Amino acid sequence: MTTQNLALFKALGAKMDFLNQRQRVISQNVSNSDTPGYKPKDLVPVDFGNVLKDVTNKKSVRVETTDNMHMPPPGEINDPRSKKQKDTYEVAPAGNAVIMEEQLINAGATVMDYNLMSNLYQKNVSMIRIALGTSQ
Repeated sequence: MTTQNLALFKALGAKMDFLNQRQRVISQNVSNSDTPGYKPKDLVPVDFGNVLKDVTNKKSVRVETTDNMHMPPPGEINDPRSKKQKDTYEVAPAGNAVIMEEQLINAGATVMDYNLMSNLYQKNVSMIRIALGTSQ
């Protein structure tokens, strides 16, 4: 059995592949920052909550609120992340919409996430080695 057969390592590998592809898209945005009419692109991350909803297919249970001071159920709270963001960009006179600061922030966040996944992968391999008694 190899590490590719374990679900944890498959998930870590899939996340690392996603981050690799995202870094490639961000680098294309940066390299086309002076191209007239170019609009930046980005990958859409997978929403794990929706994946679980599709897998479980169970109806949620509503929590009863008997006092005004109780927190409302999650479905009744306006989630600030649920607002659709407008596709507005700073557009240069040539029609280019790449904001270098935004791309550099995205690239930095992607590198940090990739390093986190890499460290998690290494730590889990180390734990397996310890469990097998082959740690060095």
